[in-house]
Amino acid sequence: MAALAVLAGCANQQGQAEPAGDAVAELRAAAADPGVARFYAARGWRTAWSDESAAALDAAIGQAEQHGLDPAGLRPRIAAGASPAERDAARTKAALAYAEALARGRADPARLHRPYTIPRPEPDLIAGLNGALDGGDPGAWLSGLAPQDDEYRLLSQAYVEARRRIAGAQGAAPAALVANARTLAINLERRRWLERTPPATRIDVNTGAATLTYWRDGRVADARRVVVGEPGNETPGLASPLYRLVANPTWTVPRSIEEEEIVPKGEAYMARNDMERRDGRIVQAPGPRNSLGLVKFDMQNEHAIYLHDTPAKALFGQDERHASHGCVRVQDALGFARLIATHEGVLEEWERARAKDDDEEEQYEEAFVALPRPIPVRLLYYTAWIENGRVVIAPDPYGWDDEVARALGLPAGPRRAAQRRERDMGP
Repeated sequence: MAALAVLAGCANQQGQAEPAGDAVAELRAAAADPGVARFYAARGWRTAWSDESAAALDAAIGQAEQHGLDPAGLRPRIAAGASPAERDAARTKAALAYAEALARGRADPARLHRPYTIPRPEPDLIAGLNGALDGGDPGAWLSGLAPQDDEYRLLSQAYVEARRRIAGAQGAAPAALVANARTLAINLERRRWLERTPPATRIDVNTGAATLTYWRDGRVADARRVVVGEPGNETPGLASPLYRLVANPTWTVPRSIEEEEIVPKGEAYMARNDMERRDGRIVQAPGPRNSLGLVKFDMQNEHAIYLHDTPAKALFGQDERHASHGCVRVQDALGFARLIATHEGVLEEWERARAKDDDEEEQYEEAFVALPRPIPVRLLYYTAWIENGRVVIAPDPYGWDDEVARALGLPAGPRRAAQRRERDMGP
């Protein structure tokens, strides 16, 4: 019985023998990376890789180009004469790094852009890799970590085709083709930053394209043009819920706009635009001339970024719509507010808030309509996307592609940014 107890103590829960003390010491020394150490600790400091699973890892990394990634920079770094423990740890480190790149992106957007508050995926990659190795198919697990939606798939196909054409040109590929391939790789990376299952009801704004898409219960309910921040006043990457509609909003002018663009124009300008000082701030009265227009879509964030109407309707007819101070102006904002109110069951309250006193001409009063539940809003930035089944590659209005390219190890590319233009005073 004593002998049986000793044998039982030398086996783990899967019936595998515990590694010898020397083997554990060698693996601990090889697993210098913290993530690699946690991986081996979770498996009782047993080695992980067989010849078959190592070959599957190599084959999976060989497919990295489909994701706009360079396989050469992802393969295990195994020095000549490395010990078995060092080879095992090197493969684990490479597998976890590739898994991270596919599951969450190779770059951290919060380090590239500030502010950036859009949630990233948080999979347990250590448990996932252990499970994949125990199941004998790490390649299938790795391939399933990347986005599986049609847009990612079509962008991936376009990138692979562009790379094929570049290789076929034998060093004489057109510069535009090389630039397009780079843009596709960058935008594949941006999509890997996003949660794989976004809220079924949400509002997505592509600040690169200056467009808005309203999803309702997993389907596109509405799409329209918007005006977003100009270069120098970029609309940031935020996830921020829409929680109420504001009819006939007032506008408290931000200090920067007040000092740079309003005060120098004098009191007469302020009077013409229904502005006055209240408690030391310039406030614009509600009405058609208000810079927020007749509706504001209030969002919960500390950056004073929101969606709103505008009296400057002509901008929506232009192809280049990066012209605001950072907020998002919505085409036919009143129609969009009515659509939201209808879907959320507050249309009657919205219509009452919108009504003005007919006894006093042009009398507008600010009124608030809370939504029964917040609607998630994501302010995203893409310079390549799918439109009607076709790939669209656009200028980089904010010049943000270069930052992602550097993080991916891609060469510098041509700047195809939007030109800064004369703007109105609105946010």
